[in-house]
Amino acid sequence: YNRVWIPDSEQVWKSAEILKDFSPGDPTLHLQLEDGTVLQYPVEGPGQLPHLRNPDILVGENDLTALSYLHEPAVLHNLRVRFVDSRIIYTYCGIILVAVNPYKQLPIYGDGVIHAYSGQNMGDLDPHIFAVAEEAYKQMARNNRNQSIIVSGESGAGKTVSARYAMRYFAMVSKSSSNKRVEDKVLASNPITEAIGNAKTTRNDNSSRFGKYTEISFDRRYQIIGANMRTYLLEKSRVVFQSENERNYHVFYQMCACADQPEFKSLRLCDADKFNYTCMGGDTEIQGVDDCADMAETRRTFSLLGLKEDFQSDVFKMLAGILHLGNVVIKAVGSDQSSISSSDSHLVVFCDLLGVRGEEMSRWLCHRRIVLASETVVKPQPKERAINARDALAKHLYAYLFDCVILRINQALRVPGKQHSFIGVLDIYGFETFDVNSFEQFCINYANEKLQQQFNLHVFKLEQEEYMKEDIPWTLIDFYDNQPVIDLIEAKMGILDLLDEECLFPQGTDKNWLQKLYNYLGSKPHFEKPRLSNEAFVIQHFADKVEYQCRGFLEKNRDTLYEELVDVMRASKFPLLTDFFTEEENNAVTKVKVKAARPGVKPANKQLRSTVGDKFRSSLYLLMETLNATTPHYVRCIKPNEEKLPFEYDSKRVVQQLRACGVLETVHISAQSYPSRWTYIEFYSRYSILMSQAELRAGDKKQICRTVLQRLIHDSNQYKFGRTKIFFRAGQVAYLEKLRLDRLRTACIIIQKHLRGWSQRRRYLRLRQAAIIIQEYIRGKRRTVTAAALKQGWAAVVIQRHCRGYLVRRLYQLLRVAAITIQAYVRGWMARKRYKKMMEEHKALVLQKYARAWLVRRRFQTMRRLVLNVQLSYRVQQLRKKIEEQVRFAPYSWVAEHSGELQREDLEKEILALKEENRRMREEKLQLQTQASEDTQINKELQEQLKQINKQKFSLSLSHTHTHTHTYESVCSAELKPRGVVVNMIPGLAANLLFMCVRHSDYLNDGNKLKSLMHAIITAVKQVITDHQENFEILSFWLSNTYYLLNCFKQYSGEEEFMKHNTPRQNKNCLQNFDLSEHRQILSDLAIRIYHQFINIMEDALFPMIVPAMLEHESLQGISSMKPTGFRKRSNSLLEEGRSEGQAYSVSSILQLMNSFHNAMAQQGMELQLQGQAIRQLFYLIGATSLNSILLRKDLCSCRKGMQIRCNISYLEEWLREKGLQGCSAMETLGPLSQAAWLLQVNKTTDEDAAEIRQQCRELSAVQIVKILNSYTPIDDFEKRVAPSFVRKVQGLLQEREGSNQLMMDAQYRFQVTFPFCPSTQALELLQVPSSLHLGFLTRI
Repeated sequence: YNRVWIPDSEQVWKSAEILKDFSPGDPTLHLQLEDGTVLQYPVEGPGQLPHLRNPDILVGENDLTALSYLHEPAVLHNLRVRFVDSRIIYTYCGIILVAVNPYKQLPIYGDGVIHAYSGQNMGDLDPHIFAVAEEAYKQMARNNRNQSIIVSGESGAGKTVSARYAMRYFAMVSKSSSNKRVEDKVLASNPITEAIGNAKTTRNDNSSRFGKYTEISFDRRYQIIGANMRTYLLEKSRVVFQSENERNYHVFYQMCACADQPEFKSLRLCDADKFNYTCMGGDTEIQGVDDCADMAETRRTFSLLGLKEDFQSDVFKMLAGILHLGNVVIKAVGSDQSSISSSDSHLVVFCDLLGVRGEEMSRWLCHRRIVLASETVVKPQPKERAINARDALAKHLYAYLFDCVILRINQALRVPGKQHSFIGVLDIYGFETFDVNSFEQFCINYANEKLQQQFNLHVFKLEQEEYMKEDIPWTLIDFYDNQPVIDLIEAKMGILDLLDEECLFPQGTDKNWLQKLYNYLGSKPHFEKPRLSNEAFVIQHFADKVEYQCRGFLEKNRDTLYEELVDVMRASKFPLLTDFFTEEENNAVTKVKVKAARPGVKPANKQLRSTVGDKFRSSLYLLMETLNATTPHYVRCIKPNEEKLPFEYDSKRVVQQLRACGVLETVHISAQSYPSRWTYIEFYSRYSILMSQAELRAGDKKQICRTVLQRLIHDSNQYKFGRTKIFFRAGQVAYLEKLRLDRLRTACIIIQKHLRGWSQRRRYLRLRQAAIIIQEYIRGKRRTVTAAALKQGWAAVVIQRHCRGYLVRRLYQLLRVAAITIQAYVRGWMARKRYKKMMEEHKALVLQKYARAWLVRRRFQTMRRLVLNVQLSYRVQQLRKKIEEQVRFAPYSWVAEHSGELQREDLEKEILALKEENRRMREEKLQLQTQASEDTQINKELQEQLKQINKQKFSLSLSHTHTHTHTYESVCSAELKPRGVVVNMIPGLAANLLFMCVRHSDYLNDGNKLKSLMHAIITAVKQVITDHQENFEILSFWLSNTYYLLNCFKQYSGEEEFMKHNTPRQNKNCLQNFDLSEHRQILSDLAIRIYHQFINIMEDALFPMIVPAMLEHESLQGISSMKPTGFRKRSNSLLEEGRSEGQAYSVSSILQLMNSFHNAMAQQGMELQLQGQAIRQLFYLIGATSLNSILLRKDLCSCRKGMQIRCNISYLEEWLREKGLQGCSAMETLGPLSQAAWLLQVNKTTDEDAAEIRQQCRELSAVQIVKILNSYTPIDDFEKRVAPSFVRKVQGLLQEREGSNQLMMDAQYRFQVTFPFCPSTQALELLQVPSSLHLGFLTRI
């Protein structure tokens, strides 16, 4: 490549093109700038050559380490392209996430984006603060090691917002199941800390004026159980002084804005411009900020954290007292005295609010007690010192109040339970350098030196682990070590020691301390004395030289408050104020021992330990100890411009911050080793075009890569082969890209050559043929066409027409006669078959009639003979009794005797006749019994014949009524998984069985039994789906049968709208006594529950396949869309060595899974419309997940990837047609994905292209279209990037579009399921229960 970067005073670096080859020894380099200017660039030596520029194909990558030439101009240009052209604010630089403040609200922080990043490996999606948070959360869960996220940057760079988003991510992904709302409390701490710790500065409207380290605690299930906050170096001086165009802390202005509210009436506040402490900066309002609404939010979060109204009232009293204290007027009395009027209204309010005595306050603000050896003297103070004493009191009160609020927040966030692990979020000031740098900047830069040292050590540790994992020899790398600067500050006789020592002397001054610095540290390489000043010193920090003004160092380090004022505060009747100074007295001797890098000076007394510098060094030591015990993750926030303009990029300001935050140091370290790292698969896919056919025929891809590299790059020191990756020196990937582009250009030239040759030959042949025809006409070789010839030709055409018509009509008539004949025979055969069947049925009915009549007659005759026999026997017994009575009374009457004889003769005759009749009857009885046995056998045979002709009607009932509930549960819970052909024969068998049981209860008109039955059915089905939550077949079976049962309830309900398609036989089975509409609703709710559980199982199985199959798999062979990545490889967080290449998902994997789902649903007899709804839901998941990944992955936004996606969509559409599901609207759910793929392929240059995009992409929101256009990434050099002007043009056309402006699609959205009524043709009386189901407890009645 012939493009380089040269230094520039305005743009820092600018691009130029080499016009003439450079030879060693040439004094100049011939260059041409982008504006056409020719330049002679002087070259002082071989090492002074300008930096080479990366190929355009590598610019705009997600990771800066993917750049082949890794240096400052490349980093600066890559960030500019991403930020200005692509509107992307996040970029990786190795282990660092660089976040550029857009000064504009972006739609990339919604809940959908959080869900998209949750569970993803770092590098799978585009850089984001959520990716860093997910990586920290995942490493904590996987490695059981505490994590830290270090967010740094200068004021206005967006540190607070980034830390807030990280904490919001943890609260979303680790929600606990308890009702304590711990996550809400953790997030609620942010408005409070911002109110009391943030202020408007010239650089930022919401600048954090303190450092904050928040530990978010997790239990063993990695759910949030609490949090703890530590603060560092609050800017107390802001309470009493603000520069122009700056404000005090937000809470003061919030209180003044609410002064008219009843809760604040007692504070006697007024407008903010009436208080000295709030009007110094000029404007007291911030554009777009409602202080009154912010106060309401602050109070709401106070309540959410459980801080009572009494405490809130005390806090506001203290804050109001500070404001009133600032308005206390101190008058000068002569040159060395001062006084305060006893009637000063603000002093009265201050004393009233804080419960102190006004006389004491007015006295000791203007006087000081001096204790001598023999007496105590009260000395008046001049006005200046009295004002300093007042301001010192205000600063201390605010600092104590700040610490108290933080303590109460920590107590509210502390939840009972043991902490298993934590993630710390450090929101701390970055390296600062101003025109006037004082003690605060010194402490801030000291902290950044310590953080930079910890960062360097961590970078080296990761590099070493990477090399060891890949079995590559580790070589030492030269880098900037800032330990000398740290020693200069904190070691023995360092800056802090000398400062603390000077603070011991009552008459110590800043100039004396500065002279000591010159004497003791003047010879140090990182310490300098300014040439033009005797009141400053210079330290060479890792980022830049900083000149510090010594004025105020001692006063700020001492941070003293007169003892007399402390006594006045202790005597206060305000409990909160009294507690402040009591705790200070008790904690004065409780300090942390800090061990410096080198042995330090032992303090002479306890006062030295209470200096601000000593406190800050102690807290910084504890912070570094905590960070070293955790796994750090780095976020560097960059401020792109000073004017806070959206997406404006000031290269000077950006490069200053890149140098200050360690990004360029990371680049420097990476560039010295092997910054470019490719997996073997990536290298093979990208550079297979450089391989010969013989090399490609080899089976082992690793060996192919080794062979190709050894052939292309002869210097083996320029690359190393690891276990899974190939490591390249800087510039080697650019060289390979050049070879690849040359090969592609050569192939394009060959294709163009053949295509142009074919086109010219074709044109030549057409011209040649035309010339021949013209020559024929000219030479007269063509015959003249006469009118007769034309008539003959027309006549021939007419004859042909009629002849062909006749032949076609003849063939048609022949086919028609044949079809009619076939129809006649078929219809006759069918009629005869139907007539034969009707005759058989009629004869069977006749046989049944005669057989039944004959059986009835035989039964009647038999019964009649039996009755006569019984009557005869009874009469014989009666006659015998009469004869015996007549014989007994014979002696008394002769008449009777005579008549008795006559009667006896008659009776004997009659008895003989009866005996004869009895004998005959017995013989007939024996004959009848024989005949009856024969008749029974005949009856059995007839019944068998009748069963074959016509099946009997039946209904189902339970064998024992008192055990019906157990029996119904057995029906539901039995393994009703029909096997073989049963399902195909009787779909919804279980539903029909259950409905028959319901119908029997209706037949018995037993309401209690029906309710018990329905309860048993619902309970049993719920139990089954609960016990088999992950069993797809069981859920599919019961979803189908629940749907069929719901249809049965409707079809046989007796309602006219559901009986339209019933047969007369089905209408006889309708329910007669009960209305099941209420039970239908319950059953419908159960079906919806089963459906959602059913969908969940399918989605869980499908979700892992979607992105690899739809987006990553190259279904079109020969079209590779792989590009160089960087340190953040895809799936970098999780080793996926277990999955071989052959197991990678493709669109065939999705189709196979969909086939298995569809086959299971079809096997269970599920209704086609219900299958369509399930498939539609799965297609929506495919479309939403794929589109969300495209929106969050810049590497997927290319023309070739669009071709792959459209090809995969066509496969899904073909599958729908094959299954007959094209009417279920499933393809409509893929509309946004299809339009996104089209958008990647279409031209994006002219106004017509912009109008076409607006017309075609109607299912994509304006935010999504702009995001895709900004993320479009060419794969090869001959592809063009989308111009920012074109993106703005499209954005302007889409402004009037209505609809959602959400970036992400809701992948968890569920379409409303409906259960359409489809009447069944199944006759319930013909239902057969297969014996293979083992349902012996059911009986047929």
